[in-house]
Amino acid sequence: MICNTRCRRALMLALLTAFGLTLAGSSLAEDASPQLVGTVNINTATPEQLELLPGIGEVRAKAVVAMRKQRGGFKSVEELIEVKGIGEVALERLRPFARTEGKTTARLK
Repeated sequence: MICNTRCRRALMLALLTAFGLTLAGSSLAEDASPQLVGTVNINTATPEQLELLPGIGEVRAKAVVAMRKQRGGFKSVEELIEVKGIGEVALERLRPFARTEGKTTARLK
């Protein structure tokens, strides 16, 4: 199929519009995802409350509870790095929501 300049421009505009709509749709989907509000006390939280933390699922929550029992609690949030499956990146992601004192106030918004 041979396209002249006008046809090519129309095709390019259609492709760019479709691409823009795809990007807008993906950012809207991200905005609709639940967001964590509040904090989790890693020394008193239940496994279910620990699962509210970004990157913490059922297995890691149980590992945090096990290590907490073994140590008698955490002195700092940084000690979570010693839990299997929690690395530097995961620690940085959950750090704003984790603490070692006070009440757990975390909830999904």
